[in-house]
Amino acid sequence: MDKPSRIVIVGAGEQAEIACEYFTHDSPHEVVGFAVDADYRDRDELFGLPVVDFERIAESFPPAEYRAFVAISSTQLNRVRTRLYREVKRLGYTCETYVSSHAFVWRDVEIGENSFIFESNVLQYGVTVGDNVILWSGNHVGHQTSIADNCFVASHVVISGFCKIGESCFLGVNSCFAEELSVAADCVIGAGAVVVKDTEPKGVYVGNPARRLDHDSFAAFRVEENEG
Repeated sequence: MDKPSRIVIVGAGEQAEIACEYFTHDSPHEVVGFAVDADYRDRDELFGLPVVDFERIAESFPPAEYRAFVAISSTQLNRVRTRLYREVKRLGYTCETYVSSHAFVWRDVEIGENSFIFESNVLQYGVTVGDNVILWSGNHVGHQTSIADNCFVASHVVISGFCKIGESCFLGVNSCFAEELSVAADCVIGAGAVVVKDTEPKGVYVGNPARRLDHDSFAAFRVEENEG
């Protein structure tokens, strides 16, 4: 069991509400508040807890006393979540990770900071998951597979053994991956796609077998080139 900590959640949308629910009812940790960019903060409380300007997070919740969790979805191909994660690290926070008590995680699996592993995930022998990764419910991650930082894996994805998922990828619902594949950084894999060969950076792949579309992932997720 993890040592209990007090957590401030960065974000106040649906992802933040879910994180608060899961941390509160399926972890030893205590959520004590939320922080949102001042330009987007539209409330002072959520679930009876304070919502503060992100720009003043360290004043309200000093990093020496609190941990953080950045609860943002795959917006702009994970760039918003990544930007805020890097900022809280710059401020000196340790970021908490959540792993559902209803996930199967083999004893040698490694999971980084600020990651969120929902219920019914299967993480087999030798799997590594980087920092700032979201695995929604019901995925299978095969033995010796690695998932790099800042990825978002939707529900019921099947990743076979010895695969390498590159940084900042989005894997859609029910997509699946043959053994020993490399998915390059910044790829978007569409719902139900069946990936049977290595992908190229910034690719958008759909279909069975998966084929690359003409437009790239930055266009699909409205990512500016300077955010790449």
